Amino acid sequence: MNTLDNNTVQVTIYGKSYTIKGKADSTYISGVADYVDMKMREVDDGSNSAQAEGKVAILAGMNITDELFSARHEKEKIVDRFDERIQALTDLIDETLST
Repeated sequence: MNTLDNNTVQVTIYGKSYTIKGKADSTYISGVADYVDMKMREVDDGSNSAQAEGKVAILAGMNITDELFSARHEKEKIVDRFDERIQALTDLIDETLST
C-alpha cells in the first residue's frame, strides 16, 4: 500500500496496480483491495487452466456478491428473531400490567 494523500491509495489487485480514490480510510481501502485480490486468486487457484483476467474478476465478483447476499439474509433472520422476542416481551408486559 502506498498512500498518496488522505483519500488516494495505490493498491495491487491480481498483479496490477490501481490508484483508488475514496472517502474511506486508506487502511480500509487497502483491506478491500486485498480481499478482492484474495478472492480473484481463489477463483484462479480453483481452475485447472489459466483463465482470462476478466473471467476471474467476474467469478470473484459473483463469489463476493454471494457472500454479501448470504450475510444480508442471515441479518434479516436475526432481526426477525429479535422482533419476535420483542413482541413476545411487549405482549407479556402488556398482559402483566393489565391484570
